[in-house]
Amino acid sequence: MQHKYLISIIGPTAIGKTSKSIQLANYFSSEIISADSRQFFKEMKIGTAVPTTEELEAIPHHFIQHISIEENYSVGDFERDAIQKINNLFQQHDKLFLVGGSGLYLKAIHEGLNEFPEVDPKIRTALNEEFQQKGIFPLQEKLKKLDPEYAKKVDLENPHRVMRALEICLGSSHNYSYYLNKPPKKRDFKSIKIGLTAEREKIYERIELRVDLMMKDGLLEEAKKLYEYRNLNALNTVGYKELFSYLEGKYSLPEAISEIKKNTRRFAKRQLTWFRKDPEIKWFNYNSNVEEIINYIEQKTSSQ
Repeated sequence: MQHKYLISIIGPTAIGKTSKSIQLANYFSSEIISADSRQFFKEMKIGTAVPTTEELEAIPHHFIQHISIEENYSVGDFERDAIQKINNLFQQHDKLFLVGGSGLYLKAIHEGLNEFPEVDPKIRTALNEEFQQKGIFPLQEKLKKLDPEYAKKVDLENPHRVMRALEICLGSSHNYSYYLNKPPKKRDFKSIKIGLTAEREKIYERIELRVDLMMKDGLLEEAKKLYEYRNLNALNTVGYKELFSYLEGKYSLPEAISEIKKNTRRFAKRQLTWFRKDPEIKWFNYNSNVEEIINYIEQKTSSQ
């Protein structure tokens, strides 16, 4: 039987995943599935580094700007939709490329999400109210007590993830980690994971350059258009929330730009911490010749 391969191009923000994946997909006459949760939203283009028109035309891309910020779209929704799309595309291709820096979304495709019990929606409502009134700190402390294992690895600055874990802890007979630690789902494809990385100073340099380019390309104007939607979960993200604070007079513009750079560096650090726990990832330097990666893929697919 001819095996099907899902090849993930993984790495921190601004490392060059888009351009490498296009080169690889072009070589293998393939298509790209985006697993970058920030790039799903139609209204967010500049601040999420969506591929350019030329890049999108070079290779078919899926799950780029396909929903609105006003839609509720969970990682479970993405798993369902993306697996269906992947299975359809495997009818024409033996290899597909999954690209992104959202660790949980990549995991959902390769291993499947864990099955969680139904929880009384009143619990989520109460947690939302607590967050609005008191901020995220009390929720972080609650999660550390109820599920210290998950609290060590989750992005504690992400209220959506913290509240999701808490509602399971409070509304079921087990904590969130219990459900996370169940065996992965069986998939009908083989996984190959390729990581792109660089020295920390180089990653930070690339981040700072990208933020400067985003500002030059009109990120502030994009943030102004989205300001009225600032309380939506989709917009609680680096690049937008700092500019919303500027628009509210909490920062000067240079301070807001500095905060974007600082928070993006922190985000990249958390991404790398997540990815480095995965022994299946084969790491390449961000400026490795694409032929090196092609050789690795061909060697892996011919030996399996």
